[in-house]
Amino acid sequence: MSRAAVLTVSDRAADGRRADQSGPVAVDALREAGWTCADAVVIPDGADAVEAALRLAVAGGAQLIVTSGGTGVAPRDQTPEGTARVLERPLPGIGEQLRRAGADKTPHALLTRGLAGTTGTALIVNLPGSPRAVAEGMPLILAVAAHVIDQLGGGDHP
Repeated sequence: MSRAAVLTVSDRAADGRRADQSGPVAVDALREAGWTCADAVVIPDGADAVEAALRLAVAGGAQLIVTSGGTGVAPRDQTPEGTARVLERPLPGIGEQLRRAGADKTPHALLTRGLAGTTGTALIVNLPGSPRAVAEGMPLILAVAAHVIDQLGGGDHP
């Protein structure tokens, strides 16, 4: 069974000022799709925290890592910067499609700077921090994740 990890990137959730509402949405979607996934790990905003948490998840064997939060334009929104430090092969089409689909519902989706790509044998995808954006983005991620992971492992095209 494939292993996934979810990282919620939020200063307020990390210091207990608010509950993590988006991470559990991603975890539930992954589990329902048959992925092995622990509860979401909450980390503070910032590129260094994101980079460290992603590297830890990859080292722990996660094949799919979904982040939620820190993709906007606020000063502490640095999830894409931390993710870029870890990615070996960007997959811009995933982020483009997430923004395109989101923009059909709200123009604010165009403000997300989330990245997607691979490192080693793992797929990493950044989602915005809202539970709604996570719920809307997970079907796309789940639609491509198994194929990406198969390809990273040397699988042939269907």
